[in-house]
Amino acid sequence: MATPEYAPPAPPAALRSPAGTRANGGPPEIAVHGLRDRPRGWTAWLTTTDHKKIGLLYIYTTFLFFIMGGVEALLMRLQLAHANNTLLEPHTYNALLTLHGSTMIFLFVVPVLLGFGNYLVPLMIGARDMAFPRLNALSYWLFLFGGIAFYASIFFTPPSAGWTSYAPLSDNAFLPDGGIDAWIFMIHLTGLSSLLGAINFTATIHNMRAKGMSWGRMPLFVWTILITSYLLILALPVVAAAVTMLLTDRHFGTAFFDNTGGGDPLLWQHLFWFFGHPEVYIMALPAFGMISEVLPVFARKPIFGYKAIAASTAGIAFVSMLVWAHHMFPTPVPEVVLAFFMLSSFAVAVPTGVKIFNWLATLWRGSIVFKTPRFFAAGFLATFVIGGISGVILAIFPVDWYFNDTYFVVAHLHYVLFGGSVFGIFAGVYYWFPKMSGRMLSEGLGKTSFWLMFIGFHGTFLVQHSLGLEGMPRRIYWYPPHGNWQTLNLISTIGSLILATGVLVTVVNVLLSLRSGRKAGNDPWQANTLEWFAQSPPPENNFDIVPRIRSVEPMKDIRRDVARRTGRSAETVSQPVTTGAT
Repeated sequence: MATPEYAPPAPPAALRSPAGTRANGGPPEIAVHGLRDRPRGWTAWLTTTDHKKIGLLYIYTTFLFFIMGGVEALLMRLQLAHANNTLLEPHTYNALLTLHGSTMIFLFVVPVLLGFGNYLVPLMIGARDMAFPRLNALSYWLFLFGGIAFYASIFFTPPSAGWTSYAPLSDNAFLPDGGIDAWIFMIHLTGLSSLLGAINFTATIHNMRAKGMSWGRMPLFVWTILITSYLLILALPVVAAAVTMLLTDRHFGTAFFDNTGGGDPLLWQHLFWFFGHPEVYIMALPAFGMISEVLPVFARKPIFGYKAIAASTAGIAFVSMLVWAHHMFPTPVPEVVLAFFMLSSFAVAVPTGVKIFNWLATLWRGSIVFKTPRFFAAGFLATFVIGGISGVILAIFPVDWYFNDTYFVVAHLHYVLFGGSVFGIFAGVYYWFPKMSGRMLSEGLGKTSFWLMFIGFHGTFLVQHSLGLEGMPRRIYWYPPHGNWQTLNLISTIGSLILATGVLVTVVNVLLSLRSGRKAGNDPWQANTLEWFAQSPPPENNFDIVPRIRSVEPMKDIRRDVARRTGRSAETVSQPVTTGAT
């Protein structure tokens, strides 16, 4: 009996060729009607669900807020450059202080790191996109609307209770205007944005890794984004509850933070810092992940202690949930409780020290390549260590009683956040810019920017430790000619101008390179992680072929495979081919 031939099923009537038959004996013709053209120009950015475009929107927007926050800081430093200065009014200074702190923390450091995560995580794990692309787009627009709502207050009455908005100073009895309400709306919208983003990152990393990418082969940057997402999911509902209580206290007659109505102002501090101290590591951990990716590439050796760095990231996250009250040492808390928070604060230094020593061991006897990302990574190491040491000093609660609310705390905060996060972010900008744009940044301008930022930063904030030791309070807009205050403040202001110049050099570098920078190719650094396997910039689908992951450094495996197939040296293979990769 003859075996019947296989005949493909006929297409639906709407998709058949006009004659409904095969043309010239070939397969049936299929026509698709009603398919819209993809948006082009600016509408493509407004309607996109591509994780790379959303990541770039985050980065562009947050750097705009970064510049605005920097201008606010410069105005404050100009006011403090001389004793008895009258450049700014007291209320204006308080508003600038609130705008600067809130901008840098809620509108720059956290969302810019999540922007890098948006762009890089799917590429690093071999995914086509985030798990929930539309939710990803919603996260960005919530963040943007939160920033707009916050800055719209400058046309009316900006908030002026500081970036922590301690109750009862933020209650309507002290600030009946709408500035604090704008701050509350910003916290709600940006918090919801970060919470949705954290859920999306968690789902993506858990479920969409490439074949062969086990937990022990996942890039360290992805590890830090995952653990940061866990922290966000745990911490953000607390601050959302706190600002909701504040909103109802201001407008609906409740008394959560009013002791005359049975509330307690210290409840605000407990709720805010239960979120606020994990927030410190939410701002730092992704920057740690960036450093963990940059250093081994420019040391030309594998990261030292991969498992220890991943485990220490989880350890930092766990301990960070236990130390919130070290921000409240001057409050009426029993000393046995203070001792617990002091010891738990010391404990944070252990996993952080593990990271520092592993990064140094990665550089030890490596073949160091002196490129701009490595300069910023080295600047991060030096600066963050100083911030960590001053943090251990402040964790001793009898010492903190003296230093609290002085410029020593201001110096510590900036050494941890600017030194620990912003130097890491700039290392990431110079490292991943070729992948995002397809062009190289200028090394000359990049190194100039680093040295200006490094010298300017230490010139600004190192002397503030001495100001704190001499008793200068923070959050003051005016001071008399007392001791060395005027000299040290003038040095700090000059340093801030140098720092701002360094940031401006990077902005110019980016603009020039986008227009006429040297073509980067796919893998200009001979890097280790999977995003460098894609084209530069990557196509919408990220990869034509997703290679099977065999180690924590898949690009080294791919280069060795290409070298074996082509007979070239692995060190000379900088543009991996996709043909034949499995």
